[in-house]
Amino acid sequence: MRTVSSRQNPIVRTFRALADQPDPTGERVLLDGAHLVQEAQASGAVFEVLVVAASRLDAPGDEGALARALEQADVEVIVADDKVFAALSPVKTPSGLAAIVRRQVSTPAMICGRPGALIVAAVDVQDPGNVGSLLRAAEAGGATGAFACGTSANPFSWKALRGSMGSALRLPVVAGMPAEGVLTCMKSAGVRLVAAVPRDGESPDEIDWRGPIGLLLGGEGAGLSGDIVAQSDVRVTIPMAAAVESLNVAAAGAILIYAARRQRTSA
Repeated sequence: MRTVSSRQNPIVRTFRALADQPDPTGERVLLDGAHLVQEAQASGAVFEVLVVAASRLDAPGDEGALARALEQADVEVIVADDKVFAALSPVKTPSGLAAIVRRQVSTPAMICGRPGALIVAAVDVQDPGNVGSLLRAAEAGGATGAFACGTSANPFSWKALRGSMGSALRLPVVAGMPAEGVLTCMKSAGVRLVAAVPRDGESPDEIDWRGPIGLLLGGEGAGLSGDIVAQSDVRVTIPMAAAVESLNVAAAGAILIYAARRQRTSA
């Protein structure tokens, strides 16, 4: 394994650049922590480079074992001085293991055109943790693809990837499109649009979730715009006790995704 002991090493700049400006296509992503590295390995992602902190290489835990296993699989593994690792890691408390990997890039047509699609579209969801949690719920609930559109946070940023716990490595996801382009893609493919609204929509259990469905979820605070709601086929509202005005978008998304799942798997 090659060792690095200087914070001026180009590998530090490589990791910092990807942390600061994530790849909008999601082809090349930065992962921090043993769990995400394991998920990438299991998903068949291609490793560009793996960096392990020197103190973790022979210590108890998964970091050293993963580094050695991936080196045996012909992945370039670099051992970094702990201060160097702290400089390249994007997190405040470095995990001791970080990697840059390449994942399969999806296209809008692939997501919209899948038979029996269940698509989750996050519109202007600006918190990367919420975007990541939505993707995790989407994969767990059987969604076939997702969009992070409008001003939504990049689902391939390190923060969103941590929130998705690896789901963004497996679920087909497209980011950065205008919301109108996403709606056009889905409508052209015969996908029925279900817009989540805070009031006056149908109950989740009253919706017909069968067939190709696009679930539209708006950003924190403002929700979906009136124009997007007007273009939807159905509006859905989660019933809540009177004292509660709204739910976190990730929580609301999970409730609706599982309402769809219950009906679609029992059909």
